[in-house]
Amino acid sequence: MVRIHLALAVAIAALAVIVVPVAAADTHAAKAQSVTVTMREFKFAFSTMAIHPGLVTFHLVNKGKLPHDLKIAGKISARIKPGKTGTLAVTLKKGKYPYLCTVLGHAAAGMKGVLTVT
Repeated sequence: MVRIHLALAVAIAALAVIVVPVAAADTHAAKAQSVTVTMREFKFAFSTMAIHPGLVTFHLVNKGKLPHDLKIAGKISARIKPGKTGTLAVTLKKGKYPYLCTVLGHAAAGMKGVLTVT
């Protein structure tokens, strides 16, 4: 009977060694996120600022009267015409990421900020 309990304890311990690291890795796995960014003169409105590390797809909606774009983490979207939409996919790590509109004068007029990824 003691041998059965000992064998069972060893089997459970071996299983724990295999399962625990896999479960721990899943809690830190990067999840894809979608964030809608509404663009107007001269500001951005993000649907959420609670961004986590991983792939982030920014859905860009231009509700302004001028073309706008989004530059973040070294990537830049196409210029989005008034009334049109576009996307920009970026993989982000934890940290702070300045963003802006690259159209001449737009960032100076307020189309800029810093996104914090936690």
